[in-house]
Amino acid sequence: MFKKLALILMSVTALTVSGVQAGGHSKDRDKTVIFDIDGGKIAQPYNFNYMVPGTNRNQGIHQAVWEPLFILNYETGEIDSWLGDSFVPNKSLDVWTLNLKKGIKWHDGEDLDADDVVFSIQMLMNDKTGSLNYAASMQQWIKEIKKQDKHTVVFTLTEPNARFQLDYFSVKIWGGVVIMPEHVWQGQDPYTFKFYDKEKGWPLGSGAYKLVSASETEFIYDRDDNWWGASQGMSLPAPERLIWAVTSTEENRSMLAARGELDSVMDVTLGAFEAMQARNPNMQAWFDDLPYSWLDPCARQLSINTQAEPWDDPAMRWALNYAIDREEVVRVAYEGTTIPSMSLFVHYGGLFPYIDAVVSAGMGMDLNANPHIAQKIIESKGWKKGSDGFYQKDGKTLEFVIKTHEGYIEKRRIADVVVEQFLDAGIKAEHRPIAGATWNDNRAVGDFMGSMDWHSCGSINEPYASLNRFTAKYLRPLGTPSPGHNNYVRWDTENSKKFSEIVNKMGAMPLNAPGMVDMVLEAYKLWYEELPFIPITQARKLIPFDTTYWTGWPTATNNYNHPATWWQSTHQIIHNLKPAN
Repeated sequence: MFKKLALILMSVTALTVSGVQAGGHSKDRDKTVIFDIDGGKIAQPYNFNYMVPGTNRNQGIHQAVWEPLFILNYETGEIDSWLGDSFVPNKSLDVWTLNLKKGIKWHDGEDLDADDVVFSIQMLMNDKTGSLNYAASMQQWIKEIKKQDKHTVVFTLTEPNARFQLDYFSVKIWGGVVIMPEHVWQGQDPYTFKFYDKEKGWPLGSGAYKLVSASETEFIYDRDDNWWGASQGMSLPAPERLIWAVTSTEENRSMLAARGELDSVMDVTLGAFEAMQARNPNMQAWFDDLPYSWLDPCARQLSINTQAEPWDDPAMRWALNYAIDREEVVRVAYEGTTIPSMSLFVHYGGLFPYIDAVVSAGMGMDLNANPHIAQKIIESKGWKKGSDGFYQKDGKTLEFVIKTHEGYIEKRRIADVVVEQFLDAGIKAEHRPIAGATWNDNRAVGDFMGSMDWHSCGSINEPYASLNRFTAKYLRPLGTPSPGHNNYVRWDTENSKKFSEIVNKMGAMPLNAPGMVDMVLEAYKLWYEELPFIPITQARKLIPFDTTYWTGWPTATNNYNHPATWWQSTHQIIHNLKPAN
């Protein structure tokens, strides 16, 4: 199989990616770093309003331009400062005081200070629709925000929250709340303002790079030699230019990487990585040997629209679960490079007390399918197999459609395997890859039956964050966008209400407080009985880096942080890069 893939890669001659071919830009390759964008073309390349659901921000803008307050270091477990100097709670954990670093400047020379922080948070708190990204969370937790002085902001919370800094301001997973410039956003409509005007230098940020050009397939950023950090004793990053390019397919990104024309590659299959490494020995991954991969905190799951018949019946969702063979998914979709999920949580050390308790209580996920049990459940609901081998009732065929983002190869491969398993069980299943923007919108408003995704992620060292995403406070009617892609499965039962009560109590407790394991088991049982989504596998990320032109990429031995270059923590990676020669 690997040899076959290598031949395919070598036969690719026509690449549709603009601007990544060597010599395609004025900057030399030893001054330019080229990053991969997966997920296909950027539907709105001139919209930089990150608060509007569906707007892209990982095409370089939040990795190079919008600096975070803090960054969680997965390797040390510490929260590293960036724009923020400190963020300290009082003893009762209901008042948090943020201290900003001094001397921070926006690209236009204006100070980035407490006024910008207060304005940015207040903008989210004033969102009466609760539809803007992070608005629901800010409204849930913040009672009042006040400027104490130019560099100090005081957050008074609605109730104690030990996770406040970690969850929203530390790039715990992917990104977080972004501070916007008050002098630009003042008077703008946060629902429609696109924050783009090339003549005015928008979008602007405080990072070491400025946007030079944008298109559906490519974003170019040049270093700002007047970056505020340089005046505060920090070094300018070595790359003079950063390019984020849409490579579209695994074949394209593999060929570009093999030819040394892509420095940072998004997630690829094992076969693709071994093929590109065979042609370019300078390619490296997190580990030098199998499994090569880094374990992403967002485990993969099959999300189910709990308002769509007949899958609104928990028993029918359990039938789907019994039809899934997780070991086969790992073997076929991942080529053995990951492991099945035992629960809804990622397999990180801090979560194993909860995972072990769940499994010991008999609520672990099965490794292998039990199609006979699945069929028995389906038949108990009045469905009978037709001559075509699919279940039917009242003139209707039992169908299940899984939608995936067309640009996410990993999720598509999982869906392909699961669809075959459902077909074998007598369910007329279909895998339907769709455009990324449409996929996001469909999930948000509940226009799906099944979705292969990852949106129970949130917990990395304690259980609350993942459980909280499916609580009743995020429930919205079909057709109304779910806030922050929380409870987009629209779980709305007596079990969900009881689940929400328990989880809300957990949110006001210190991290991993005494009694937390028992509370998790109580809440988990309510979720497990109804399975609004089905955990499938852990999410391995095989992320290749090319050291031909640039060194300093994160690895298991050079582990200053993790290797997720689509996260806002990429600022750390960029500042660690050095020319190879």
